[in-house]
Amino acid sequence: MKPKTWYLAVVAVFTSVLFVDTVPAQVFPSKPIRWIVPFPAGGTGDFVVRWVSGPMAKSLGQNIIADFRPGGMTVIGTELTARAPADGYTLLFVANSFTTNPATRSKLPYDTLRDFTGVARIVTTPYVFAVHPSVPAKSLKELLGLTRARPGELTYGTAGLGSGHHIAAELLSQLAKASFLHVPHQGVAPAMVSVLGGHVSMIVLNVPDVVPYVAEGRLRPIAVTSASRSSALKDVPTVAELGFPGYDLQLWIGAAMVRAAPRAAVNRLSAEIRRALEQPEVKEALGKLGFVPAPLNPEQFDAFIRADLRQNEKIARQANIRIE
Repeated sequence: MKPKTWYLAVVAVFTSVLFVDTVPAQVFPSKPIRWIVPFPAGGTGDFVVRWVSGPMAKSLGQNIIADFRPGGMTVIGTELTARAPADGYTLLFVANSFTTNPATRSKLPYDTLRDFTGVARIVTTPYVFAVHPSVPAKSLKELLGLTRARPGELTYGTAGLGSGHHIAAELLSQLAKASFLHVPHQGVAPAMVSVLGGHVSMIVLNVPDVVPYVAEGRLRPIAVTSASRSSALKDVPTVAELGFPGYDLQLWIGAAMVRAAPRAAVNRLSAEIRRALEQPEVKEALGKLGFVPAPLNPEQFDAFIRADLRQNEKIARQANIRIE
């Protein structure tokens, strides 16, 4: 082979390799994206996914299909995602259970940090401590007074053992040296039925789940768990301003993907989530229920997940929360 011919052949091969390597990133996505939601349809997850995925699908030129896989405190849907092809076409809806599960459970069929990568944090919203109207407490001070006068008698319901709601209540118990009796439920709906029926004294749930019942006078909000007040419950003080500075626990919602997924797909979907949150109609819809857009890029979200897991491990260890 002549020198010039040899040179042209090498260039041709090198160019073809570059072309093959870059085509997948250029055409992503070329088919619908599956978004696994490990919560029941019709709940908070459904609402957030619906509002965020609409603008995303329009921008991406592909449908985003919500696949609801509730059960096992989100373990079922999370495990399903861990076993999905690492091609960038399967998103996982993640919330606090993504970090409370490894902090409280002895065994999981996946490793949160090893098997997944964050794509984007989407929104945050506080939890709220709310009591049944029959409870003779209109402030956190009065509520804590009741627990000290009748230790172990004041009950509170949550969406489950080891949930973010449970962690939030245990942190307050530790800081206030108060004694609440935890009554875990199998999800938000059963917990709400218990408190509305007066079967438990108090509930610790997400602000969006509680707001409608506060408006109807069926629940009395005592405090929210974020560092600043919620836009949906502007008159309700924070735990921090009621004597526990530094108390700041919130529901956070985001998207993750298997760690082996193409980085180009992770970055593209992260950017599209951020872009969707900038849409005025999305902001308005989320804000009405107390959600605050809180986007983080993949690297930031990974760091946030690690920090949240460490914090949950510390609270769970002190509260002796362990699910075998």
